[in-house]
Amino acid sequence: MPALRMAPSLLAADFARLEEQVAAVESAGATMLHLDVMDGHFVPNISFGVPVIASLRKCTKLFLDGHLMITEPKRYAEAFVKAGCDHITFHIEVTEPRAECNPDISGARADADSPQSVVEHIRGLGASVGVCLNPSTPVSAIEPILGVVDMVLVMSVWPGFGGQTFIKEVLPKVTELRQRLAEHQRLQIDGGIDPDTIGEAAAAGADTFVAGSAIFGTPDPPAAMKRLHHLALEAAAKDRRR
Repeated sequence: MPALRMAPSLLAADFARLEEQVAAVESAGATMLHLDVMDGHFVPNISFGVPVIASLRKCTKLFLDGHLMITEPKRYAEAFVKAGCDHITFHIEVTEPRAECNPDISGARADADSPQSVVEHIRGLGASVGVCLNPSTPVSAIEPILGVVDMVLVMSVWPGFGGQTFIKEVLPKVTELRQRLAEHQRLQIDGGIDPDTIGEAAAAGADTFVAGSAIFGTPDPPAAMKRLHHLALEAAAKDRRR
């Protein structure tokens, strides 16, 4: 299993003090920054895009983890990689055939790209690739690409807004994925991660933890991040001793 790491989520940062806050968590040991890109179509919210990421790239050396909560990841991936994203995660729900069998998903398209073509396109841009599963999406949905992605992201809230309550029902999915992923493949969890939930996520098998409000929403983001990391390490170690 890869070493545990925190992925502070930019969405919860103070955008009037962005450089300062990012520098603070970087100095405290963060190695990556999670970037939630929302298009107002696949998810009912709009966040930030290419210009913000390009500006951010100029002031940090952190690994930029781009989470594209958008309808057409293949179409826009190049712009985000050129802006500075080192990694791109796309949602399986907007690809074919998931899009066709999910009419309730606002971003579904009959002409959606195949998961394989999205992976190949992103990798061809020079970025690492991840695939994301919404809370109700089963592991079977990513079966065709499970062995070729660098990371799988499990949403533990419904994507679109920060500060939601952790959905514990996704934990068996995390455990299943941990058992099936190769040693080099990362398993990320995003949504409702805080001091009360990170231990459960770590024990289930996640190794990368996205946290927004629980870090940037506190008076001391570096200290909050370090505490979360400690709790994850503690829970993972305890689980291994069982």
